[in-house]
Amino acid sequence: MLTIALPKGRIADDALLLFKKVYATEFSFKNRKLIVECGGFKFLLVRSQDVPTYVMRAAADLGVCGKDVLLESGAQVTELLDLKFGRCKVALGMRKGESLAQPRPSIRVATKMVNTAKRFFASKAMAVEVIKLYGSIELAPLVGLADAIVDIVETGETMRENDLEMVEVIAESSARLFANRESFIENKREIIALREAIAGVL
Repeated sequence: MLTIALPKGRIADDALLLFKKVYATEFSFKNRKLIVECGGFKFLLVRSQDVPTYVMRAAADLGVCGKDVLLESGAQVTELLDLKFGRCKVALGMRKGESLAQPRPSIRVATKMVNTAKRFFASKAMAVEVIKLYGSIELAPLVGLADAIVDIVETGETMRENDLEMVEVIAESSARLFANRESFIENKREIIALREAIAGVL
């Protein structure tokens, strides 16, 4: 039986619908349960940011979460399939009219995606001070806390409403199916069959 970690919320709902299409079985978490066994699978319901950890540390064979979460976690896993839902961008935002081209000794960036932001600015050989925030990140440049933000963007409307604009797209994101590396070797036939079955209904 394969164990699959899913993130609470919309991505879990979409993933379970996908499994329903493939296996013609109703998959759902009932009465606040965090584990459900159904159709030959065991599903775990965890916080989105924890999915890569459950998979990398072999508490689950497979996981589903956004590519943005995978990038931020740095988890050593085997990515299997782009599931084509949960689309968004990881983007750099600044106040209108500002850009990275303006000379400055370093840049202050507010984000909840600390590792992603550090890697991005390292790739540009720019000195960066990363300020970790947990919400209302668009506020940081408006009150002088930061020069820029790195955040998840779906339409860009929240940035525009707060006089910010997307300066650069750091990564395109969507939900991904991925596996624990050892589990992939041990259960290769089963996991590849699952991947092909899901790919067939996408």
